[in-house]
Amino acid sequence: MRRFLFSVLLILYVARAVSQPGRTLDAVIATVGNKIILNSEIEAQYHQFLSQGNYADEKIKCRILEQSLLNKLLLHQAILDSIAVSDAQVDEKINRNLEYYIRQFGSKEKLEAFYGKSIVEIKEEYRPLIKEQLQIQTMQQKITKDVNVSPADIREFYLKIPSDSLPFINSEIEYSQIQISVTVNSNEKKRVREQLKQYRQRILNGEDFAALAVLYSQDGSARKGGELGFHDRGDLVPEFEAAAFKLKPGEVSDVVETKFGFHLIQMIERKGEQFNTRHILIKPKVSNEDIEASRLKADSIYQLIISNAIAFDDAATRYSDDSDTKNNGGNVFNPQTGNTRFETDQVDPAVFFHLDKLTPGEIAQPILTQTPEGNQVFRIYMLKSRSQPHRLNIEQDYQKLQEIVQESKSNMALAEWVKRKRKSVHVSIIEAYRNCSGLDLWLNQ
Repeated sequence: MRRFLFSVLLILYVARAVSQPGRTLDAVIATVGNKIILNSEIEAQYHQFLSQGNYADEKIKCRILEQSLLNKLLLHQAILDSIAVSDAQVDEKINRNLEYYIRQFGSKEKLEAFYGKSIVEIKEEYRPLIKEQLQIQTMQQKITKDVNVSPADIREFYLKIPSDSLPFINSEIEYSQIQISVTVNSNEKKRVREQLKQYRQRILNGEDFAALAVLYSQDGSARKGGELGFHDRGDLVPEFEAAAFKLKPGEVSDVVETKFGFHLIQMIERKGEQFNTRHILIKPKVSNEDIEASRLKADSIYQLIISNAIAFDDAATRYSDDSDTKNNGGNVFNPQTGNTRFETDQVDPAVFFHLDKLTPGEIAQPILTQTPEGNQVFRIYMLKSRSQPHRLNIEQDYQKLQEIVQESKSNMALAEWVKRKRKSVHVSIIEAYRNCSGLDLWLNQ
């Protein structure tokens, strides 16, 4: 299952390993403007290539470097153009990817064990790279926004493929969902608040915050006394940061509620826009009554849909609390491809168990499941389409062909942009990589 791990997560994992005491120090492979490419980044992505069952091939590192150079140039220009991404966009991307990783590993605990950190810690370490990734994507979209593909382009591309070279397309499905979160009752929230207020008073009376975090915090950071390490402003969820930035070193916040639960926060140190905090996290317990109330709500929505009182996509927009899908009619997107099609082994087995029983257009009854943060939710699934394995053809795979042609034309537009920008941006590559084929554009001004 580890072969499905997203490359950015592997970069973090391998980069941390090479920087440990006794290891070879990381090295700068190339620079683009004021951006650097580290040996650990190349090695992490090469490790991913090997983990996917490919044979060892040092030339792949050249291709990885070529893509990294492009990404750094796009990021360099995105910063110059003041392209920004919101915290909400970053959170949405992280949650969507983590949900996929958890499915592939089999459980949240297995992912945490592999990485050696809690989900909360993984998300916060992951956040800066996801932010850069979104800036790169936005910059690339800005460059290629005027690229258009006509039906004639698609047909011409398809007819050029020899019939004996047409690829085999695996079975794919598309599905939608409506999510109803299990809401914790007010009495339980009050209990957790009172519990944290008691801890706060004990700290104010002289007890050590870190010691109480070890004893009581329900976050993986508890083993480090609740310490989260240094972060930049914008790295953590807004409610947590808003409370943290009001604190002086040593001060303790009032109780703060976020999507992860309820926190006490202590400021350890602040350096300009960077800050280091520790926290105690308590998650409210969901009662059987809470679950039943949410089940009844989900079931009432299900009954409205199957009785044709409301369309599924309208119900998703009106009732779903899943920010990833509610504003697009409940459609679930594949984080690997960015489109709505999933090969069967890319779907969570628990979800596929329900979808596999459905015919296109049919809806499954609400099921109880969990989000990456560990929150319980009911989901109503609808199977939108299911294709059978087949050879690529223009009738069944028009959308797939359109995406291929769109990508090809976008790549050509991107290559022309690189040629223009390369003249005004300093690029240097170490000698060991200067013989790589495909890097002529980057080596010559």
